[in-house]
Amino acid sequence: MTTSPSNRRRAAVVAGALTAALLLAACSPQGSSGGSSGDHPSFTLTSKTAAPSGDIPSFTWAIYAEPFTLDYAHAFDYPDNQVLANVCESLLRLNPDWTLSPSLATSFSHPTPLKWVYEIRDGVTFHDGSPLTAADAVASMRRHLDPEVGSAWFSVYQNVSSITQTGAREVTVTTTRPDSQFNLAMGGSAGVVESAATLAKAGADYGNSTGGVNCTGPFEFTSWKSGESITLTRYPGYWDSTLKAKAGKVTFLFMNDSTSRTNALTSGEVDGSWMIPMDAVDTLSGSSSGGKLYFGLNTAVNSLVVSNLKGPLGDVNVRKALMMALDRQGIVDAAVKGYGTVTDALTTKSVWEGASKDALATAFTGLHAYPYDVKAAKALVEKAGATGKQIVIRTAPIGTDFSVVAQATAAAAQSIGLKAKIETVTPNAYTTLFSDPAARAGADLFYTSWYLSSPDPLEMYSVLRTGDFSNYGDWSDPSFDAVVSDALGIDDPAARSEKSAEAQRIANDQLPWLPLFESPTSVYLGKRITGVQPSVAFLYYPWAATIGAR
Repeated sequence: MTTSPSNRRRAAVVAGALTAALLLAACSPQGSSGGSSGDHPSFTLTSKTAAPSGDIPSFTWAIYAEPFTLDYAHAFDYPDNQVLANVCESLLRLNPDWTLSPSLATSFSHPTPLKWVYEIRDGVTFHDGSPLTAADAVASMRRHLDPEVGSAWFSVYQNVSSITQTGAREVTVTTTRPDSQFNLAMGGSAGVVESAATLAKAGADYGNSTGGVNCTGPFEFTSWKSGESITLTRYPGYWDSTLKAKAGKVTFLFMNDSTSRTNALTSGEVDGSWMIPMDAVDTLSGSSSGGKLYFGLNTAVNSLVVSNLKGPLGDVNVRKALMMALDRQGIVDAAVKGYGTVTDALTTKSVWEGASKDALATAFTGLHAYPYDVKAAKALVEKAGATGKQIVIRTAPIGTDFSVVAQATAAAAQSIGLKAKIETVTPNAYTTLFSDPAARAGADLFYTSWYLSSPDPLEMYSVLRTGDFSNYGDWSDPSFDAVVSDALGIDDPAARSEKSAEAQRIANDQLPWLPLFESPTSVYLGKRITGVQPSVAFLYYPWAATIGAR
């Protein structure tokens, strides 16, 4: 399988750290089957905040890190996509309720098992005023097939044999085999359409602070001050009257330090932010600044990626033992202050759009549970002959959850007879774990918050197939590969979900990654603004366009 050299992923971060002593105390087990006990905070998911009273000249938004790029082919992480979602648009639109609707394609059809046909919307202009054409869509999509581009979204296109203009406003994608996932991915970065002329002119500078982007969204790219901010301005010629930007300008401020970010929000210096540090929830919830914290739909599962199957974790019994030795409720309490739920699955129920009841039962209630049981876990390690062997947990000073997971995992490993070493790297070096196999050398485990970009769990299990770029530990199971392969060829969501449930059950039993917990998306709106729809769809939906004056 061809791989992408630029594949980056999903290290959801909130800055801050705990001391090891406090951490281990917070994660210490309280019982033999359920881990920590006690009261946990309750929260309500909000689908919509109050409608704006009107437009607003500008607002500011904090993001935890500077985007790596605004090139849609390489936008594969939280900072990149939350900016890009407001500037560039895809063939389909992934909505806050995790459904797909028409966007730059007014419609699509599937006339044969190997063809997807898209009708490109008329009357749309790029930010430079040039009209959107079918040729622009062809050029934009073909970039994902170009090895020189090294698209992070190549896996979406791996079965594509051709992308051609077949009518005045028609684009036809032909695949080598039936692929139900291709069209579902057209609501994310894989379906973005950029001006072909801009791509040719910008060349290697496309998407960076010098080249910028020229798309069709409600905001246009204005400036990028490296290390400081990105500014977008309202595009007056935007085609969709229902999503015309209510703000004249939005400035994204790069704020790596969580304490500084929280202080800026409570003081009103910054108007809002996604992905609030959970140790700031009480502060922001009780803030007298007039702002409000909201929780919304998420598709991410926080997991430990097993990146080395040649060491002790190559034995499934050792992976199971480590799961049983982890006090995952204690991790939830310490890492996200209880705003989360322990899970044994690598997907959330929110992505099982159109699934059958039987499939959901198999996928979730039918899973093998891994309750806290150190004695049984230690026996599994002894059975595997792994007692005294060392595992390396790679982490970074990125956030409380990173610190909690690393320390808790090390403590769990030691409790069952393994040796554990924590290796701390810089945040930038940590990001390369998701793109460069050499960066993962010597690491057995690393932590991720892995979100899905389409309303289908098969996206998750596709990346765990033998040879896939994001199969970071090179796990291989022929029966799993066969199930996923079969599922890809099924168009009906209900029927496909039956196969996806089988894949989830195999992953639950084999543990190529160790699922820990899921938690809601969080967003804070200051006293000046309202109108956002809290949802992880902020990575692809033009959420900033809906924000106006409170």
